[in-house]
Amino acid sequence: MSLLGNLITQVARQAMDSQDSTRSPANQQTQSRSTGGLGDILGSVLGGNTSAQTNTRAQDNGFGLDDIIGGMLGGQMGGKTSGAGGLGSILGSVLGGGQSANRGARAGGSKAMLVAALMPIALNWIQRNGGLSDALNKIQDMGFGNQAQSWMSTQQQNENLDPNQINKLFDQQEIDQVCQQTGADETEVRQGLAELLPEIVNQLTPSGDLAKEQEANSEIDEILSQISASLPK
Repeated sequence: MSLLGNLITQVARQAMDSQDSTRSPANQQTQSRSTGGLGDILGSVLGGNTSAQTNTRAQDNGFGLDDIIGGMLGGQMGGKTSGAGGLGSILGSVLGGGQSANRGARAGGSKAMLVAALMPIALNWIQRNGGLSDALNKIQDMGFGNQAQSWMSTQQQNENLDPNQINKLFDQQEIDQVCQQTGADETEVRQGLAELLPEIVNQLTPSGDLAKEQEANSEIDEILSQISASLPK
């Protein structure tokens, strides 16, 4: 499974579950699990995959979640979803199918749908800042060195960014766009970005260093390309 495989498939699965619950309220289930400092927004989506003591790295669990989700989406990925491109198609299909249901009304209060909408924003930030190492250097130069170090560490718990400082990294236009798309308020979007970017860096540095930077940057490029191709024109 790719570096971001478990994260994206968990988000996509939870988002689709939320959409199903919205269509059938009798089937709606609420999640109260809180995990490892990731907060309610991301923690509930990851379903407890993050240890409360250490920054546990997501591992391929052998169940092929990306393949399962590909089947749930009706085989839109052409039967192959294990690569980064398939993951981008999964996320793009979830976003494309959920935009009308969530715009302005926050259908079902879907935290997973919010994280799904934030994922391409966070990945695009890494891409436009020159890739993983350059993005981390920028974060450090902005005074977030300790936080960035914790994201890469295999022993430390992620230190989230301050939601009130998120505009140092992301444009207000991007934040407003997610608010409009999901119906979330600005506070939720800021909190989501403050939690999601650390987890993405965590997943892209599985050995605690930049040994897989080339793979990570290629995967980000491919996922963003596939998300764009999967969204309705």
